[in-house]
Amino acid sequence: MNALKVSALSSRTLWMGVVALVLAVLQGCAMSPNANPRDPWEPFNRGVYSFNDGLDEAVVKPVATAYQQVTPQVMRTGVTNFFGNIGDVWSFVNNVLQLKPAESVETFFRVGVNTTIGLFGLIDVASELRLEKHSEDFGQTLGYWGMPTGPYVVLPLFGPSTLRDSLALPVDAKGNLVGHVDDVALRNSLITLRLVDVRANLLRAGRLLDAAALDKYSFTRDAYLQRRRGLIREQKSEVNWDEERYDLPAPSTPEVLPSDTKTSP
Repeated sequence: MNALKVSALSSRTLWMGVVALVLAVLQGCAMSPNANPRDPWEPFNRGVYSFNDGLDEAVVKPVATAYQQVTPQVMRTGVTNFFGNIGDVWSFVNNVLQLKPAESVETFFRVGVNTTIGLFGLIDVASELRLEKHSEDFGQTLGYWGMPTGPYVVLPLFGPSTLRDSLALPVDAKGNLVGHVDDVALRNSLITLRLVDVRANLLRAGRLLDAAALDKYSFTRDAYLQRRRGLIREQKSEVNWDEERYDLPAPSTPEVLPSDTKTSP
């Protein structure tokens, strides 16, 4: 449940502890001989998935639905654009770390244009000027430099991930400007608004998932792994891409879920 990937400064210690605990538990999980090589900890992951799904159904989804129903489309678009502009700042850093000069320059100008002319990102002027968006997170950066994806992991609250992307979460949190807001009330309000806005944008995809998937867990896993594989493969397209070398899975289920609207956590 990528919509729950928040990076609050006040909760940083808590969720970093959660990640460390989950990874420690996973290390102790025995892998059965018939385990899916992409998902060797499937029983544990399914348990966490059920917890996350129950929390979403009980709390997050109803709030997101109400938000979508009562908030005018123009305001929701402004909120999405605002947080997208904040995410572009971290994307710029990761484009630089991946030695992508063209994408770095374009992202730099996107942030500048949207922050000034676009009223702090509320209006996506950069897209109108054909400045393409290049979303990147630290997990993608690690993949770009050859770090294997590792096994599939479902994290409490954060949702679908991989071992590599889980290790990247603390760095992504550092790069989230919202987490650096000093005013605690304002920071928590922004985090909550971001969470609700992202979940509202995924409501339609959620309905399609409920209607199309016999096993939502497997469908979500395959869609997530395929999307992350595609992002890394795109990055490696000009530098001798080798699928086996980078240990990237090739799920059989086609991706139908939309890409994230964030970030990195």
